[in-house]
Amino acid sequence: MKIIAATKNRGKIREFQAILGGLGAEIVSQGDEGIDVDVVETGNSFIENALIKARAIAMLCDDAVLADDSGLCVDALDGRPGIFSARYAGADATDAEKMEKVLKELEGERDRSARFVSAVALILPDGREVTAQGEVRGYITEGPVGDGGFGYDPIFYSTELEKTFGQATDAEKNRVSHRGRALEQLYGKIQQMMGE
Repeated sequence: MKIIAATKNRGKIREFQAILGGLGAEIVSQGDEGIDVDVVETGNSFIENALIKARAIAMLCDDAVLADDSGLCVDALDGRPGIFSARYAGADATDAEKMEKVLKELEGERDRSARFVSAVALILPDGREVTAQGEVRGYITEGPVGDGGFGYDPIFYSTELEKTFGQATDAEKNRVSHRGRALEQLYGKIQQMMGE
């Protein structure tokens, strides 16, 4: 089975393949298949946005399609930036500007608990839809620590790793990552369906 991932991000493709490869699936990017569309995410949740992306690509091909949506949810900010994580400080904001906005909003706040959430959606060639969601908990540091990762990683302290995602190696981060957990859950659901 071929699965087209609704992304152009090579890192995501590697992560998808590492976890879902056990299904005997070949995972390729939408770019590899010549599908050049940018889907506008208009959903009210990570699952809705993942489904919107997957459905848009599924209309353009006959293969299975996999999409994801993820973001940082800060408890004291009522879950913001949440589904708006990528464009929280503006459409063209840098990672540093996004982190700066969150840190500014948390000034003087004692509760700095937060979580990274990832939702994945798979649409099979027969139209069946399978979704899963994973998360990793931690808290927001007073400032960036470490220069690894991307996005909000340097200000997210993982209580499981006892370091920020900015300090973690790729292997360490993947071991506890929200996307990895969502994909593991999806893998289990697909195996269950195949056994029915």
